[in-house]
Amino acid sequence: MARDLARELYKAFRNQPRRNRSHSVDEERVKIDDPQKFSDVLGELIVKRDWRQGLAEGNIFTDWNKIVGDDLATHSTPIALVDGELTIQTKSTAWATQLEIMRDELIKTISNSAPGALVESLRILGPNAPSWKKGLRTIKNARGPRDTYG
Repeated sequence: MARDLARELYKAFRNQPRRNRSHSVDEERVKIDDPQKFSDVLGELIVKRDWRQGLAEGNIFTDWNKIVGDDLATHSTPIALVDGELTIQTKSTAWATQLEIMRDELIKTISNSAPGALVESLRILGPNAPSWKKGLRTIKNARGPRDTYG
């Protein structure tokens, strides 16, 4: 299995204990050429560029098993988060219905486990249905190959 270095770096940074960052990193350095810890540089970059919300939203995708549990995670996958709407793809219509029933509870669970992430609503999709539109000569808005029985 291929290693995802970006994900490993992100998880390593995220799992580090929080330190008091009241003092500036520049105050400790004597010269600009002195080496710094990568975690300090990355933390400073996150604060300067205001990436905290993006990282919190990224937690939803990387920690989906921890957020919803193993049973639900094996049957559903978060696909996209756009304008506060999280799109979730399920493996069956039964699981899509189950997530619809749990919608409010799921939003609360996601908000509590990924603080800073903006999830206001869910869009739950079932499995992709097969397309009966085949070939070059199809008619728009026609019923398709099964219309000979009626």
